[in-house]
Amino acid sequence: MVRERCGPARRVAVTGVGAVSGFGWGIEPLWAGLSSGRAAIAGFGRFDHAGHRTHVAAEVPALPAALARRTSGRRLSIADRFALSAAFEALAAAGLPGDLAGEVAGVYFGSSTGGMWEGERFIAGLLTATPRLRTSLLASQQVNGPGDAVARRLGVSGPVETLSSACASGGLALGAALDALRAGEVDLALAGGADSLCEITYGGFNALRSVSEEPCRPFRAGRDGLSIGEGAVVLVLESEERALERGARPLAFLAGAGASCDAHHMTAPEPAGRGAAAAIRAALADAGLAPGEIDFVNAHATGTPLNDAAEWRAFVEVFGARAAGLPVTATKGSIGHLLGSSGAIEAVATVLCLRHGEVHPTPAGGEVDPELPVDLVLGSPRPLTARAALSTSLAFGGSNAALVFTRAGA
Repeated sequence: MVRERCGPARRVAVTGVGAVSGFGWGIEPLWAGLSSGRAAIAGFGRFDHAGHRTHVAAEVPALPAALARRTSGRRLSIADRFALSAAFEALAAAGLPGDLAGEVAGVYFGSSTGGMWEGERFIAGLLTATPRLRTSLLASQQVNGPGDAVARRLGVSGPVETLSSACASGGLALGAALDALRAGEVDLALAGGADSLCEITYGGFNALRSVSEEPCRPFRAGRDGLSIGEGAVVLVLESEERALERGARPLAFLAGAGASCDAHHMTAPEPAGRGAAAAIRAALADAGLAPGEIDFVNAHATGTPLNDAAEWRAFVEVFGARAAGLPVTATKGSIGHLLGSSGAIEAVATVLCLRHGEVHPTPAGGEVDPELPVDLVLGSPRPLTARAALSTSLAFGGSNAALVFTRAGA
């Protein structure tokens, strides 16, 4: 099934972004890390992983003292705190206050784990008969925790939606925000996602043999799995008219979104990439753009053998012979796979590439697979004054999301 929209009614601007990633707390360390061509994937200490087959992930550094009070709360999970930090940064960048009580605003988030790490700590305490367990550890367990925490702290009384459709969640959340803004349901949308490392997810992916023992190597020959990361991202979205009226400068425009479902397998992608191609076509149609107008792609690119192969075939189906010459970057090679929030943070990476006029590199990791001859950006940023870019998210269960962004002023 392919989700089609009726076409763009008005331009939706990105006026602020905020992020937390393995590179640190904020957009500045994220962009510096992405531009450097290095990976934030290494040993980590969120939980004891001695009993697992792999031992690397992209863990967020310790919370800076300056942010501790602003993101504090007895019932907040670490993913909630990631989300709050990203939201405050995004609002400040957009020139908006940290209290949206007077706005017709909504929150649209993607997440896969919510406060699962805190839930694990509670269960571990039960098993070891730890005295005086804090039940607040369970209060943030639900997957909608990060989005709800942002809405409560900022006074958002409009729609608050959490989408949890595996790795496509963040992309789908941005699509939902786009729909709400076009329909006039909200004037302002905070869209993004948050997830933290947790042992259940780490162990599950290891059990599937889907995790690499070294930092993941998207589209490379001999690639053998993904790397898990954590963090959060928030994009402030509003109509172009509203942004200009209040004197804000758009960073980029969310021009279109599309979604589809492979209906093929619980974990494996449809081999020919037909579902992914359908989502990309839907996003292009929604943006009113032809395939030839896309200047670069931020690929889902997990570094697993099946996913990367299916995604390449989707690119060939949509872009034809041009696929081999279309610049491609893979943000997961730098910050790992942020699960339900991966599509959102990769959307921000795409916006930053458009804004800076260059495509960030994918960290080194061997030769590009000759059977998947993508034009992978390697080594250093590639200068590119792009007008439009595509970001893709392909999830377990066959859920696919695609987003098209255009450069402000293009």
